[in-house]
Amino acid sequence: MSAHAHGLGGLSPRVWWAAAGVAAAGSLAWLATHDPNQPGHYPTCLLLQATGYYCPACGGTRATYDLLHGDVAGAFARHPLVPPLYLAVAAYVLYRVVRARQGRVVRTTIPNWLPVAIGVAVIAFGVLRNLPGWEFLSPA
Repeated sequence: MSAHAHGLGGLSPRVWWAAAGVAAAGSLAWLATHDPNQPGHYPTCLLLQATGYYCPACGGTRATYDLLHGDVAGAFARHPLVPPLYLAVAAYVLYRVVRARQGRVVRTTIPNWLPVAIGVAVIAFGVLRNLPGWEFLSPA
C-alpha cells in the first residue's frame, strides 16, 4: 500500500487518531491542573495586551478549565462558543467511530464553503464581543 493510502508519513489513520487523542488528553490533563485564572500560568493574549480588545479566542482556555471542573455556567460566561464547540467535536469523533465500527464509509471531505463560513463567523464573533451592548460575548 502506498504512503498516500496510509496518510502522512506512511502511518495509518488509526495511528494519527491515537496520537491526536493522546495529545488532547495530555493537554487537557495539564490544563486541569494549572488554573488559567492564576497570574503567570499562561501568557496574556497579545491582542488584548496591545489594544484592549478581546480576540475571538479570549476566554477559551478559562472556559475549557471551567468545563474540566464541571462549571458549565462558568464556561459559557468565559466564552459562549467553547461548550458548543466541544460538543460538535465530540459528535464528529463519535460519528467517525460509529461509522468505522459499522464498516461504513467515513466521509472525509468538507464543502468548500465551510472554512470560509467558519472564518467569517470567527471574525464576526471577534468584532461583536467588543461592541457596546454585546458584553455577554466577552470573557467574564
